[in-house]
Amino acid sequence: MDIKDLQPRSLWRYFHELTQIPRPSKKEQLAVEYVKNFGKEHGFETIVDGTGNVILKKPATPGMEDRKGVILQCHLDMVPQKNSDVKHDFEKDPINAYIDGEWVTAKGTTLGADNGIGVAAVLAVMESDDAIHGKLEALLTVDEETGMTGAFGLKEGLLDGDILINLDSEEDGELYVGCAGGMDANISLPLSVVAVPDNVLPFKLKVSGLKGGHSGMDIHLGRANSIKILFRFLKYASDEYGIRIASVEGGGMRNAIPREAEAVVAVPSSVAKDFEKSVREYESVFRKEFSNTEPDLAFTFEKNGLPGSLFDSATQERLIFSVYGCPNGVIRMSDSIPGLVETSTNLASITSGGDKISLQCLMRSSVDSAKDDLANMIESVFRLAGGKVEFAGAYPGWKPNMDSEILRIMKDVYREMYGKLPEIKAVHAGLECGLLGGIYPHIDMISFGPEIINPHSPDEKVHIESVEKFWNYLLETLKNIPEK
Repeated sequence: MDIKDLQPRSLWRYFHELTQIPRPSKKEQLAVEYVKNFGKEHGFETIVDGTGNVILKKPATPGMEDRKGVILQCHLDMVPQKNSDVKHDFEKDPINAYIDGEWVTAKGTTLGADNGIGVAAVLAVMESDDAIHGKLEALLTVDEETGMTGAFGLKEGLLDGDILINLDSEEDGELYVGCAGGMDANISLPLSVVAVPDNVLPFKLKVSGLKGGHSGMDIHLGRANSIKILFRFLKYASDEYGIRIASVEGGGMRNAIPREAEAVVAVPSSVAKDFEKSVREYESVFRKEFSNTEPDLAFTFEKNGLPGSLFDSATQERLIFSVYGCPNGVIRMSDSIPGLVETSTNLASITSGGDKISLQCLMRSSVDSAKDDLANMIESVFRLAGGKVEFAGAYPGWKPNMDSEILRIMKDVYREMYGKLPEIKAVHAGLECGLLGGIYPHIDMISFGPEIINPHSPDEKVHIESVEKFWNYLLETLKNIPEK
């Protein structure tokens, strides 16, 4: 069966079309044009604001003109992650999506179900002649994944609705009423180099095979961070064998747990065999430690060409100590919501080149003071190492409103449809609701979506049956929106 033949057919048709449009974060102009043309072809009022967000407006269906206006909100961009053995240009190539049993996934890359399924649902509702609803608006933002640029840039006065339904959640049967805030730490360490001495052998070390995942949704799962894994060994090998680092690279997107990392190192010839043995031993150690969460973890070495230079000893020491000491993962669990992460950080990327080494962390917390404390902790580690730390992209959390009218309605609708109540949750990931609520404070907000697992990684997949359930639930919710 082809993806376009799945039910609901209109939603899956639009999702398939989105997979054919390159739309990595900050490069989603083709998707913007696609939605803009969709709006004009269907005769909707269509607005593209100065940031690139697209707003579509559809009148109420007959008899629903007295209902409160609803804004359906998603983001157009997707996280571009791929396995190292896959050739794929996210700025040019379509996603190779396919049906895998009960799931839709992609071959070696992220699928873009986050948030493409939500966008497809919005387009299908806007197109539908059968859906019953009051006045509808679609707000499709840009660059959510790398900084929420679209939400930051949205202006007052563009939206008319009273209720905002965010379609960017990833757990079937759950309604989200709150999320964590976040902030980026952009770090640079000065890099000085020296000539490569005689009597050394060059090697490339590589950590691979990790699951990675969403640094908000998956941070509590105990998955390995490839950068932290690599630097555990680099510290040992530097102390034990006197190796010298020539380059280091790992991770990529700030909101994706890094799956791969590598370093080129020079090893004294006299200890090369011992070095190789230690790599194998450390791989065994790592695989035992992460036997449940990372069954495919690999830590390997290969012979490499002689590098042009090496980090000087002071640079190497500062780098190893600061990365080794950098906080990573869950910092604190919530006291008020069982099972919810309150505060976390993701050491997301590292690159070396020119005169500096660059790193990035993404900190999240539902408590602003805890987020600030974590920022100060990270800054302290890297400033002690002579680095520079700049904080950027801070966005607020979304405080739960348990008296929300749309929450009450969606609970009632779910109970009528499925004979039980949905779970009401807050999420540790960042949603645009916090920012949008600051711009439009009168709007009542909620978030839900189908079952999507392993977002932000090449193992991303969406559960087919849950998509149909999500669609039917959305239609029934729109039918039950209250009067103004």
